[in-house]
Amino acid sequence: LFPRALLPLHIFEPRYRLMIRTCLERKEEFGVVLARRKGLAQIGCTAKIVHITREFPDGRFDILTLGRRRFRIGALSDELPYLQAEVDFFAEDTGAEPAPTEINQLVQLWPEAYRLATGEAHTPEQPPEFRSLSYFIAATLPFELETRQEVLEAEPEALRLRLLTERLST
Repeated sequence: LFPRALLPLHIFEPRYRLMIRTCLERKEEFGVVLARRKGLAQIGCTAKIVHITREFPDGRFDILTLGRRRFRIGALSDELPYLQAEVDFFAEDTGAEPAPTEINQLVQLWPEAYRLATGEAHTPEQPPEFRSLSYFIAATLPFELETRQEVLEAEPEALRLRLLTERLST
């Protein structure tokens, strides 16, 4: 999950049903973190619940979430049925602005990559809420999870743009 990206989720495990109900009651965000075989990634993104799109009679439900803020995991707690963590939030885009050439290289590669991945000829326009071109492009393409995690962890924006340009050039 990237900041400002939408993520639909199907909530079926009892522990996550409890977590989502708690978040809804308290109007809180929850964290989305890549689970690896050797444990959790250390950097994730909070998700705000935008809408419950469907509720099932057996207690499952579908929700639409919006990525908000990147964080680094500090201490983990397993006191509840689902993991909780103390986190430190990142200040976004504190580095130098990317050079126009870095932006242009990625913008030139993206339409063909998008067409190959989706079969659609026209790329979507970057909505104003996406302040980061790298997050927008990474969210629109079906990169492998590890590549998506690399983009989420990279900073500043110029580094994310270079990373995506490298992935799309190969």
